[in-house]
Amino acid sequence: MFKFTGKVLSLSAAALFASTVISSADSLDDLVKAGKAEGQLTTIALPHDWCGYGDVIAGFKAKYPEITVNELNPDAGSGDEIEAIKANKDNKGPQAPDVIDVGLSFGPTAKADGLIQPYKVSTWDSIPDSAKDAEGFWYGDYYGVLSFMVNKDLVKESPSDWADLLKPEFANAVALAGDPRASNQAIQAVYAAGLSGGAAAGEAAGTAGLDFFKKLNAAGNFVPVVGKPATLAQGQTPILINWDYNALAGRDTLKGNPPVDVVVPKTGVVAGVYVQAISAYAPHPNAAKLWMEYLYSDEGQIGWLKGYCHPIRFNDLAKNGKIPADVLAKLPPAESYAAAVFPTLDEQGKAKEAISKNWDAVVGANVK
Repeated sequence: MFKFTGKVLSLSAAALFASTVISSADSLDDLVKAGKAEGQLTTIALPHDWCGYGDVIAGFKAKYPEITVNELNPDAGSGDEIEAIKANKDNKGPQAPDVIDVGLSFGPTAKADGLIQPYKVSTWDSIPDSAKDAEGFWYGDYYGVLSFMVNKDLVKESPSDWADLLKPEFANAVALAGDPRASNQAIQAVYAAGLSGGAAAGEAAGTAGLDFFKKLNAAGNFVPVVGKPATLAQGQTPILINWDYNALAGRDTLKGNPPVDVVVPKTGVVAGVYVQAISAYAPHPNAAKLWMEYLYSDEGQIGWLKGYCHPIRFNDLAKNGKIPADVLAKLPPAESYAAAVFPTLDEQGKAKEAISKNWDAVVGANVK
């Protein structure tokens, strides 16, 4: 449930504004006027402690105080967001989301189902082609890369790449943050290890990743435990492979006890992407597009970065010196992300099938 106190457009007002929907970023002044006239934006599934969204939403409100932000179900998942669009196709009231933030796979399916509409923000060209729909129906917003979260009390010299994890000094030290038979984070870690070894994207990298973890397990370095910051701190899993934003947030939570190093490997830098889209049935389409303009502006992108989620325009911002020094100081070096790869849905699907189905037979470690 949620409490709504914002202003709702009447159906007649919605019909009036439908005739003035801005279809591109060519005239931002017109878009600002139209968005302010609608007076409301309805979001869904944006917890304030995820990727810095609390401050991002506050920044949008400060820039456009004329627009009330109605926040639906912050704890919803991607599937819930899609269902909210479906359930409110004919509803112009506060239950109908204008915008969604979902996992990568949900973008193409929502497009195919006619649930989202195209819009290309003014910074469109600086979004990597591999992380956006060519027609503008969905576009990557932020990502994390697989990293090594290291307990520095127990590991004096942090590994710098996947191959280092095989070294004898890391005996009984390396863990995944999930079960690779089911967890996407763990599956992507195995995939990244395969790419690091030079395998081609897709099934080949999945198979190579399994071979790597077979060696890691045979060497006695792999710990078949679902690792967490708590197990890292306790010494059960001194090196934890997880998304960098989880590792960095975990580092802050541990507050130096123990000291933590977060390392982005030199190769096999695999990014996991979320995407933004606007509902095809958005009651406030211009406010939705203005929200997208804010999210993909330098200010919005840096807002996500402050929450440890790398904005999709990170390399562009870094290249142009747009990232504040105090923000960069809390992150691994910017150049570590220059080699990040964004697996396609097809590559992810083939790798997932190879890894999840063959983990038991190849690696034989029961992660739990």
